[in-house]
Amino acid sequence: MPFSVVKKYKITTLETSMNFKRTDMLNVRNNFKMVLLLFFAAATGLMAQTRPVPQQEGPKVEVNDDELAKFAKAYQGIQMVNQEAQKEMIQVVEDKQFEIQRFNEIHQATLDPTKKVEGVTSEEKENYTKVVKEIEGLQPQFQKKMEEAITAQDLTVERYEKLAMALQSDVTLQTRFQKMLQG
Repeated sequence: MPFSVVKKYKITTLETSMNFKRTDMLNVRNNFKMVLLLFFAAATGLMAQTRPVPQQEGPKVEVNDDELAKFAKAYQGIQMVNQEAQKEMIQVVEDKQFEIQRFNEIHQATLDPTKKVEGVTSEEKENYTKVVKEIEGLQPQFQKKMEEAITAQDLTVERYEKLAMALQSDVTLQTRFQKMLQG
């Protein structure tokens, strides 16, 4: 059951990034690079998997239906912020005359020294730097919106993180959460 939660995550391309892996998480307090990665990774794949698959055992967290409903609403709010952020970032990339796929190739190569990109021109390097700087400028507004999506549901960011971590390993909680999202 992929979903965005608060802590860490990794990049996938904008074109193929509509799924988070189970261990991928969003930390509203992480640095720019993490927020940038979040937006490139987008979180729209929650319902892609039909049955929950447990990960490693974590501490059990007591959560009643009311609190889980608040978490689900906060999660959906974060999803909306992610979608808005993606649109804005795609626009920034395209405004700098970059193809999304090419930008992602260069970006992934900067994050992973084992990845090599052929034929990166000096113009591409310059445009890449400009895009990253502009996207970095967007980060605080989206971070604030994510925090607001959580606090608007009478949850703290810390509690949201704790519930998100519990969802990673608690199959019963995953099932309850899925049912809540389905309606």
